[in-house]
Amino acid sequence: MRVILAGGGTGGHVIPALAIAEQLKRDYGAEVMFIGTSRGIENRLVPQAGFQLRLVEVGALKNVSLATRLKTSLALPLAIAAASRMLREFQPDVVIGVGGYASGPAMMAAILRATPTLVFEPNVVPGFANRVVARWVSAAAVHFEETCSYFRNCRVTGVPVRDAFFRIAPRAALQRPTLLVFGGSQGAHAINQAMIESLAGLSAHVPGIAIIHQTGERDYADVAAAYHQRGLDAEVHKFIDDMPAMFARADVIVCRSGASTVAEITAAGTPAVFVPFPRAADDHQNVNARVLERAGASVVVEESDLGAAYLVETLVALLSDPARLAQMSAAAKSLSHPNAVLEIAAMAAELAGWEPDGGPASLQ
Repeated sequence: MRVILAGGGTGGHVIPALAIAEQLKRDYGAEVMFIGTSRGIENRLVPQAGFQLRLVEVGALKNVSLATRLKTSLALPLAIAAASRMLREFQPDVVIGVGGYASGPAMMAAILRATPTLVFEPNVVPGFANRVVARWVSAAAVHFEETCSYFRNCRVTGVPVRDAFFRIAPRAALQRPTLLVFGGSQGAHAINQAMIESLAGLSAHVPGIAIIHQTGERDYADVAAAYHQRGLDAEVHKFIDDMPAMFARADVIVCRSGASTVAEITAAGTPAVFVPFPRAADDHQNVNARVLERAGASVVVEESDLGAAYLVETLVALLSDPARLAQMSAAAKSLSHPNAVLEIAAMAAELAGWEPDGGPASLQ
């Protein structure tokens, strides 16, 4: 089986795509090629994982200036043509779009060539590229039931998440209260600043609290100095490599609500205080977070409300209520999808007409 995975830009697109590629290679002996752009994180992660990467040149159409939209619109036919040449050379049995700049041209090229297509959409509201091709794709694998209203032949599979998150044991009620704070790999300045301003209140109302804080590069020195000045027991990191290990130590997590983070929260069953990134496309982080909040698995704090008093009040209420934390944990776990990558790979193989033994279904 030959498969193209198209899209990228951020880890939220690329990391699940790599998990899908690995599963297809393992279960179906698939030969996989990625199509991305020169600006995305796929340029580092895809070659590192041992997969071929081809590039198309395409810009943004969403939340950009009129001049940028015009430039992208003029370049789009060239990007579709370039993607079509790549498809003609590679001859894929199925093309999987994971969202991001390259996804649109590659999926349009596949649709025009009548190649089976599968959309992977991890957010409640599909990204721009996936919305554009929604009416023509063969099938869709999504994280949330609400998302199926955008696609035909849609299946709720969840988002591929590392097994280590699913193996995290529930926290014992008598353990030292521990808070994990992060804002993505680059950090989140608003969350970092709010935590600095909240340290006095947290130490006063939650004696002995332990804090693990990933700051990103930019705010590391300031945040580390603030914890030191307060004499608080804190582990401050620019970046955390083993995030599942940190999840396992946390009673509550304060974080953004990108699709991958939300999936990790549900896999681990860890109560969360989500602070959605307010400038995310289509406000998708807020929409993601609200799904978990309605299920009783999280609390959502808008960045505009992220003052010290409100954050302290929210965290103290959670950390002082073990029964509520246990209920939130169970609610989060109920939303997890431990077989997500298996189901997505199976959908792709079904569209391509292939069986798990690595042969075409038509030859069985």
